Amino acid sequence: MSSSVSPLAPKHVPDMPVIAGVRLATAEAGIRYKNRTDVLLAVMDQGTAVAGVFTKSKCPSAPVEWSRAKLKGGKARALVVNSGNANAFTGKTGRASTALTAKIAAKAVGCSEGEIFLASTGVIGEPLDATKFDGVLGRLAETAEPGDYLAAAKAIMTTDTFPKVATTTVKLGKAKVTINGMAKGAGMIAPDMATMLSFIFTDAPIAPAALQALLKSGVEDTFNAVTIDGDTSTSDTLLAFATGAAAAHGAPKISRASDPRLKAFVKAFNQVLANLSEQVARDGEGARKLVEITVEGAKTKASARKIAMSIANSPLVKTAIAGEDANWGRVVMAVGKAGEPADRDKLSISFNGIRVAKSGARDPSYDEAQVSEAMKAPEIAIKVALGLGKGRDRVMTCDLTKEYVAINGDYRS
Repeated sequence: MSSSVSPLAPKHVPDMPVIAGVRLATAEAGIRYKNRTDVLLAVMDQGTAVAGVFTKSKCPSAPVEWSRAKLKGGKARALVVNSGNANAFTGKTGRASTALTAKIAAKAVGCSEGEIFLASTGVIGEPLDATKFDGVLGRLAETAEPGDYLAAAKAIMTTDTFPKVATTTVKLGKAKVTINGMAKGAGMIAPDMATMLSFIFTDAPIAPAALQALLKSGVEDTFNAVTIDGDTSTSDTLLAFATGAAAAHGAPKISRASDPRLKAFVKAFNQVLANLSEQVARDGEGARKLVEITVEGAKTKASARKIAMSIANSPLVKTAIAGEDANWGRVVMAVGKAGEPADRDKLSISFNGIRVAKSGARDPSYDEAQVSEAMKAPEIAIKVALGLGKGRDRVMTCDLTKEYVAINGDYRS
């Protein structure tokens, strides 16, 4: 965890309301860090539905394998998250650690081990001593309260410089329902089906299958449209929990994601995902610039996404932005290497609304001083127009600075 907060951090942290059926508690378990919380326990009421999306890495962490397997049951009673140790690339020892953690948590909460969900973040390759949870989880289960999401978000931070939380309320039927979320992540981020760690809680009465469909759809243009460094983590986990408590206040029980009564809820749900994923981009390791890349006029949306990601993951583009240099040549390079349909002579490029290249050449009205001034802004919008079709997409990223190298040069040691 950094001692200095990212200059891109949100200026306002929302007050996080209570969600009926969810209780939270944090503690110092001494997993890796000293003098800071590093374990979170979320306890949910019986009948809570769960959905999840995980990394597509072929080298997933032990907690990812555990939680992915438990999704089949569709119900959750507790979530245990630790920071400092990812419990990834730990072999049989890692699997034993997840089993022991789940056993300890199940005893503390009073449920089956199949209703326990796990997530870990931190160093890869180091064994996780799950015995450190013995006693700790019991105390947390006793003291958990329907409350402090900010403290919960702080407990799961690693190189993050600020806790990431988001909330919204929306009508479902005649009832008001709440959606709260938290996330962690600042590096090793190029989601390929969820990202970093993120947890969503709602009191809406939504069945597991419907919640799963909403989550899978929602991440595509939010978490999956963010990249910091092009590296997909072994631990990416996004879990959503629906306690159903709002049913007592008139919210209809939802069994299908296509239910028309869900329209407003889906919009609000996706807004929370978008908010959290943008906060991740704002907290990119060493970041000083938030970068939005829009590609339009592509053959398809999928093609636009690949080109946008090619630009967003280019070290040359990202370092140019860090240096406040509107180097459109590097953008051209990234478009060309993406392997997607593109016509050099139809290509146009803009930085913060100023067109710098048109029809495959420098824009005739290009003004170096004007563009240089625009590049000093903390938020940079790059727009690429291909002129080939109607495909459009957008991704979020950040610049690449010397601090990123410093953070990752000694992350493990």
